[in-house]
Amino acid sequence: MKPCLVIAGPPGSGKSTVGPLLAESLGVAFRDTDDDIVARAGRSITEIFAEDGEPGFRALEEEVVAVALAEHDGVLSVGGGAVLATGTRERLRAHDVVFLNVGFAAGAQRVGLSTARPLLAGVNPRATYRSLLEARLPVYREVATIEVATDGRTPAEVVAAIVHELDKKLEATP
Repeated sequence: MKPCLVIAGPPGSGKSTVGPLLAESLGVAFRDTDDDIVARAGRSITEIFAEDGEPGFRALEEEVVAVALAEHDGVLSVGGGAVLATGTRERLRAHDVVFLNVGFAAGAQRVGLSTARPLLAGVNPRATYRSLLEARLPVYREVATIEVATDGRTPAEVVAAIVHELDKKLEATP
């Protein structure tokens, strides 16, 4: 069993909004690995980062993503940094992955650059977010089988673009 689609992208790309809408459109279940992490740890992501550090969080995230990839057969949203783990990238090669690409301005507006996001807490959240986008872009593109730009689009328009790309892929498959 494998997810019919995996949604990946940076914070602010719309994974948590687009994922459930896409799942509904496709008639499948939605699952978010961030929710799985919180349920498994019994703590918020912010608490995990504060108490275990980013390496502790990433190790837990990699385990949770591996389990979800093996047992979920709907739309699966993975955390923005999940693709940083080599093991996760290798596992994703067996799946259709939609990269929700967001530009700096749109992403910064959506995220709000608040301290509620552990990786953006600090002296200059704008600079941190910009460098995060730049550093992760090649990694998202490495795992993606479909890339959809989200800037200037409503969640429904993003879903329609994904479905359109899926249809094109199906038509191209003999």
